[in-house]
Amino acid sequence: MSRTSAPPPTEAAAPAADSALTHGLKQRHLSMIALGGVIGAGLFVGSGAGIAAAGPSIVVAYAVSGLLVMFVMRMLGEMSAANPASGSFSVHAERAIGPWAGFTAGWAFWVLLCVAVGLEGIGAAQIVTGWLPGTPEWAWVALFMVIFLGTNLAAVKNFGEFEFWFAALKVVAITLFLVLGVLAILGVLPGTDSPGTSNLTGDGGFMPNGSKGLIIGLLASVFAYGGLETVTIAAAESENPVQGVAKAVRTAMWRIAVFYIGSMAVIVTLVPWDDPKVTEVGPFYAMLDHLGIGGAAEIMNVVILVALLSAMNANIYGSSRMACSLVARGQGPKVLGKISSGVPRNAVLVSSVFGFLCVLLSYWRPDDVFPWLLNMIGAVILVVWIFIAVSQLILRRRTEREAPDRLVVRMWLFPALTIVALAAMAGIFVLMLRQPDTRDQLLATAALTAVLIVTGLIRQKRAERRTPAVD
Repeated sequence: MSRTSAPPPTEAAAPAADSALTHGLKQRHLSMIALGGVIGAGLFVGSGAGIAAAGPSIVVAYAVSGLLVMFVMRMLGEMSAANPASGSFSVHAERAIGPWAGFTAGWAFWVLLCVAVGLEGIGAAQIVTGWLPGTPEWAWVALFMVIFLGTNLAAVKNFGEFEFWFAALKVVAITLFLVLGVLAILGVLPGTDSPGTSNLTGDGGFMPNGSKGLIIGLLASVFAYGGLETVTIAAAESENPVQGVAKAVRTAMWRIAVFYIGSMAVIVTLVPWDDPKVTEVGPFYAMLDHLGIGGAAEIMNVVILVALLSAMNANIYGSSRMACSLVARGQGPKVLGKISSGVPRNAVLVSSVFGFLCVLLSYWRPDDVFPWLLNMIGAVILVVWIFIAVSQLILRRRTEREAPDRLVVRMWLFPALTIVALAAMAGIFVLMLRQPDTRDQLLATAALTAVLIVTGLIRQKRAERRTPAVD
């Protein structure tokens, strides 16, 4: 009988890569990254289409998808607290399933984040050019890129400080929004009368477009939650990774309930779901305008700009750390893994350049290449979630046998809820396949995933052939 002479590269290399990174993120940084990460641009920008499709039942859609996200975050938190790593779920997938799985999950997520950086830059530039007509959008995107490139090339504490204040502004804004909304619903806000349940039950009822509308709203809500995974990547560079991840995951439930589900409930209670402003200028603006808040459009533009810039900053950080982790495990070009002063500067630079290239493609090839890119990343987050769930199923048993003391965070009702989450993800894939608007996204993501899986398997086979075996 023979065996390999050394452990797989994954478990040997990942800790080495993480040890080369600094631990410059303080607990206040990590706490605010976790808190602000829930309030993404998708909540402010993308929720209007969901409300228009589902009507008041969008609250149910966000509750269902929010529950799924809670399960995913709990699973990811369990693995990340037991084994903190800057590669997060990619490292977990590699340990649980094999190098090909870590390769696929990691590079798919890297592509997602880089394209997202470009999209967020475009969105932020559009807001600024609205204030300063005649200035070129691409120049504003380039300026934002340079700023965040600089913060991410420097010490990680700079990234943490930017995200701390970005997140603080978002938290204050959404909290004030919810307070105003609740006061208006109760009829105690000056100049407003309580709407009661008229907007929830009138004009077509709670589900005006039936189950089809609810399904469209559900699909829209699922992808609004993207970005929560960044906290487990950042935890590897914090002062106390295990406690940081545990705290972030344990408080995820109330944050999702308050910020997402609470916001949707307030909006559809106060504003008719079929108000054109909900989709034309966004549901948050529509509600502030409905309450007669002066300068509602500019207030929301500032909040959305902050959310977009925060997402850009976080995605440049997350993509660079994921690339660095992959390279450290032999899953990518070595040049990206070079770490200087505790920062993977080559990975930061390449990730930013890729993001800006996506921006240029939106101008150069807006009718073919750019839409293809958008479709390609359409369902990547679901692919990542599946890897997370399967990895947790495998690693939970292994950790219970080998190091039960590392299970600081535990998935609820294991393995039942993990299996339920996997079934829900499969159901979402089926729903996407049945909807014309999401079918192309699913197929393009499937093509990307297939290419990465095949590439990962080939690399894994080659690595196995190069590994010497001894009796």
